[in-house]
Amino acid sequence: MDKPQRLFDFLETKLHDDPKGVLVAAKESGAWREYTAEEVKHIVDKFSAGLIALGYGATGMGIEERDKIAVLAKNRPEWVFLDLATQQIGVVLVPLYPTIHVNDLEFVLNDAQVKAVFVNDDDLLQKLQSVRSKTPTIKDIFSFEQTAGAQHWKEILSMGKQEHFQQIETFAARITSEDLFTIIYTSGTTGTPKGVMLSHRNILSNVTACFAVFPPGDHQRALSFLPLNHIFERMVTYVYLFKGASVYYAESLETIGDNLKEVRPNMFTTVPRLLEKVYDKIMAKGSELTGIKKKLFFWAHGLAEKFEINKNLGWWYNFQLNLANKIIFSKWREALGGNIQCIVTGGAACQVRLIRIFTAARITIMEGYGLTETSPVIAVNRLKEDDRMFGTVGTLIENVEVKIADDGEILCKGPNVMMGYYKRP
Repeated sequence: MDKPQRLFDFLETKLHDDPKGVLVAAKESGAWREYTAEEVKHIVDKFSAGLIALGYGATGMGIEERDKIAVLAKNRPEWVFLDLATQQIGVVLVPLYPTIHVNDLEFVLNDAQVKAVFVNDDDLLQKLQSVRSKTPTIKDIFSFEQTAGAQHWKEILSMGKQEHFQQIETFAARITSEDLFTIIYTSGTTGTPKGVMLSHRNILSNVTACFAVFPPGDHQRALSFLPLNHIFERMVTYVYLFKGASVYYAESLETIGDNLKEVRPNMFTTVPRLLEKVYDKIMAKGSELTGIKKKLFFWAHGLAEKFEINKNLGWWYNFQLNLANKIIFSKWREALGGNIQCIVTGGAACQVRLIRIFTAARITIMEGYGLTETSPVIAVNRLKEDDRMFGTVGTLIENVEVKIADDGEILCKGPNVMMGYYKRP
């Protein structure tokens, strides 16, 4: 198969190599519903054809010649179906935080001249309706959950006719690696939100460079709960999909503990705040223990606090740590599903003490650094212990150059650097 040039190309490769392999999964009516590559391709093509039937598409590949569709929803397979369905017909997806402030919501919808919006449920529909009168470009509103005020997304799947299915190929053939893939608006912490324009090449370069970070083995599973509207989780999703891993979507932040035990993932991405919560929960449980169990718990914890990476602390320390791993830390790993090979963290600095303790407990935490404008990874620690160092964001990924300016600013150059800000210098 040819080297992929666009993000949606992974689907053809997957169909060729493993059509029955699970791509994405989520809880539906209390049970895990898994979607194979064949099913996803079938749904996505029907979705694309339906959107074409509704009049969505691209008159050319210029940014203003392409329709914009926004999505305001939690992580779920339908989010990915929409991402793929819009991509292959040249429509630009504009993802929005479900927690976005209504003023920013109104600004983004008007700035991008969004024509259709997909919302998760009734709550987000109400949020959208509150700015509806001030967003004149919106023609259609669809919802992923059944809700009274919007068309259900599945209605689109039956709208496409034969000619619309044929048009998918025509649209897809026009799209090159240099074309715009998405516009992601920054959170507006410095004035109004800015639309970061990322091309297929931007993200693909980051995806392929991050393969080296990926744990070895086939039929890997990942749990996803960081918001897909953020570039970190969206890019990592494509790493999973290109590498043939199955992505399971957590029901909510509250159910992560249960979902980890059900899915037994090999990896997940997180932010330091969530890692701190996991740690606090473990420590609270340890404090509830009594007698010898409590003593052993805090003895093991004390050993972990002294752990050094890439440094032999002597046979006696190693012997004790091995014992601690058998009797105490094995329970920590079990609480994360028992199969974790690595956890990648970014978005803010992670406490070194936390990474040290988890690493001693054989839970590999790989901290990285990047930003929306760089698709996002610039540097990340690696799976091999030699390529990790506490208190750092790791080494640069392939094809990315960094230099520190005289005033301390980090300057970055590479194929991952954005096309520019939408409508802005």
